[in-house]
Amino acid sequence: MLVHYLIVFFVSMVPLIELRGAIPIAVGFIENGYELSLPLCYVVAVVGNMIPVPIIFFFARKVLEWGADKPVIGKLFTFFLEKGHKGGQKLQEKAGRGLFWALFLFVGIPLPGTGAWTGTLAASLLDMDFKSSVMAVLLGVILAGIIMGLVSAGAFGAIGAIF
Repeated sequence: MLVHYLIVFFVSMVPLIELRGAIPIAVGFIENGYELSLPLCYVVAVVGNMIPVPIIFFFARKVLEWGADKPVIGKLFTFFLEKGHKGGQKLQEKAGRGLFWALFLFVGIPLPGTGAWTGTLAASLLDMDFKSSVMAVLLGVILAGIIMGLVSAGAFGAIGAIF
């Protein structure tokens, strides 16, 4: 049982997969008869998704800028740097002075390419203050978790009813 919670925890820390992949995995475990608590899986996934946020905020920009011109890693680092810049520009264009709420919705609406990693990198590139960035990302992760939980439970429930 602990192994399954650890899987949910570590999957929620993986960039691009994050909580959006961890919650469906948790629901799948539960639907397949593993005795896990969905609320506890949700908390584990939120905590796992939030652990990298301070590291990303303070160090990712510096590391990506440092590695952007390196021979082997340059293309990958440039890709991530450009992705963060594009996400930040979209947020700033749409938000104006409501950047907090834009970041919250950017992270909270579970679409491909959005999430805590990209949102935090965008906040860092936009020079948002740490406290409001983390709060917006946390609220967004909570919202994304609720949405993914509802969608996953509904999808797995429908598949289970069919088969």
